[in-house]
Amino acid sequence: MSDVGDDAAVDTLLPGSGAPAALRTVRVRTEVAALPKAFDYAVPDAWRESVGVGTRVRVPLQGRSVRGWVVADDAPAPDGVDFLPLKSWLGWGPPPGVVDVAAWASWRWAGPQSFFLRVASPSTVVRALPVAPAFPAAASPPAAHPASALPPGWSAPPAGDEAGATMLRLPPAADLIDLVLSVLGSVGAGGAGDPGSVLVLVPSTGWAERLTARLERRGYPVARNWEQARAGWPVVVGSRAAAWAPLPRLAAAIVLDAHDAAYREESAPTYSAVDVVLERARREGVACVLASPIPPVSLAAQPGLATQALAPALERAGWPAVERVDRRNADPRTGLFSEEFVRLAHAVLDDAEARARGPLVCVYNRTGGARLLACRHCGELARCERCGAAAQRARDDEVLDCPRCGASRPVVCASCGRLRMKTVRAGVSRLREELAALLGTDVGEVAGAAAADATLPEAPVLIGTEAVLHRVRRAAAVCFLDIDLHLLAPRLSAPEETLGLLVRAGRLVGGRGAVAPWARVLVQTRVPEHPVLEAAVRGDPAGVLDEEVAVRRLSVLPPFAALALLSGALAPDFAHAVTQQAEADGADASVSALGDDRFLVRAPSHATLCDVLARAPRPPGRGLRVEVDPVSV
Repeated sequence: MSDVGDDAAVDTLLPGSGAPAALRTVRVRTEVAALPKAFDYAVPDAWRESVGVGTRVRVPLQGRSVRGWVVADDAPAPDGVDFLPLKSWLGWGPPPGVVDVAAWASWRWAGPQSFFLRVASPSTVVRALPVAPAFPAAASPPAAHPASALPPGWSAPPAGDEAGATMLRLPPAADLIDLVLSVLGSVGAGGAGDPGSVLVLVPSTGWAERLTARLERRGYPVARNWEQARAGWPVVVGSRAAAWAPLPRLAAAIVLDAHDAAYREESAPTYSAVDVVLERARREGVACVLASPIPPVSLAAQPGLATQALAPALERAGWPAVERVDRRNADPRTGLFSEEFVRLAHAVLDDAEARARGPLVCVYNRTGGARLLACRHCGELARCERCGAAAQRARDDEVLDCPRCGASRPVVCASCGRLRMKTVRAGVSRLREELAALLGTDVGEVAGAAAADATLPEAPVLIGTEAVLHRVRRAAAVCFLDIDLHLLAPRLSAPEETLGLLVRAGRLVGGRGAVAPWARVLVQTRVPEHPVLEAAVRGDPAGVLDEEVAVRRLSVLPPFAALALLSGALAPDFAHAVTQQAEADGADASVSALGDDRFLVRAPSHATLCDVLARAPRPPGRGLRVEVDPVSV
């Protein structure tokens, strides 16, 4: 939140003369994150009509002036207690419903409520709101929605539907605006009166801008700033922070690509925008529609979440053509560039239609996991026999350790029994030079922290980390030079993340119905039989997702258990406090040390986990990070 300016410009009015009015008090949550409690203040008569739940104010606190939000009205005023008056009225803030959700999120992700209120607030003082336009009755007729874009028999839930959430499994090539228009048409057909606003969440700001333009061309007013959203504009489109859009009334919610990792806040509190939208829809009793080619496993335990999909033939046609290249017995002189890749590259570079479609995109995530080990004789990767993750030499030269489940075994190839292993790794910059020399053409690099802000190179071939998939709009073909860096990463979410990358690649290339032979996704791997790759080749992710859910249920892993990762210099003290709190409450929560001031808290449900974290006293200071639902485990 930016500074609101000089407080001298805002008169601090006290009650005027005349008959004294009854004292009115409000409860204020300050923006000081270190203060976990709220404070009560008196409301001057001049602001009695302006101050309500969600209003932004400035208050005196311990000899200084701080900003905050009104979180409760008509706070109890005991006799004989003198309340300090509010110092300044700072205009509009989030509506009461969003304030309540912020309190829930503070409990759910073990973070300060002020963090979420700040996301839901304007960056400047807003004291007046525009008049919102009426919701279009029928800007797009139902005939505008192709039958193949949505599951057969599916219809958008009517406004005010309390049936809960619906998950639609739509393939990567599906045009998701059909879904959005279907829901908007249903809300607009709800009859007279103000139905409220439809919230549409997308993974990136670029996607939000493109979708906004397409909706406006069809006659739907879309909010362009905080004031319009707070005033109740018919449609609000945005990325992760839009989950906190200050809508006075929610008519329906839509989340596109619900599996995307961009919906997850990386800094603490590590909230999920998808979960926030689901909670808002549940509290307001409206429908929430989630769309994803690969429904996230984290929602498998969501009560009442029904999944629908296209007919198998239509779903398969919406996935890209995927070609696997087995690199286990590859000639080491070819490096990361197989003969199949070279043929695909020349097919793209020699075809004018392919060059017009877009560049050849090569993905190599040099930081995407541990160092992979492979047998020097047969090329088989060293994998954990228990969970299938990549094994590492973590302790000595004679033992392979699994960083995911902790299993150990001797350094022996499980395929041929040989003892010699080699490290498989390279750098993107070096690969760019080799690729340019191999193909005899310009090769652009898209990698590193600056990739999101740098200008996209104008080259017929691009190589980079997974960031390149976020920067390119269309591609002739996509090649994962070593998909195993993602597939075997020592993370619980590695299979889902790999499917997500294949979904992004499929969007760039298009469905397998394309007639061009070069329009495909090529994956180079040493585990070609992996279920994730099998599912991508078939264009049917249901089987591998169901298997992942079954494994997690049997192993009591999220979402069938709740985890929190404590880290930092103060983590040992807080871990001890959490252990004592769990014992005092009789809660089924355990704390285990991971080393390097890292502790894992485990409980059978989020209700148990979050209650213990909220009740345990935190040590003073800044050296503590609490990550609920950690992605690195």
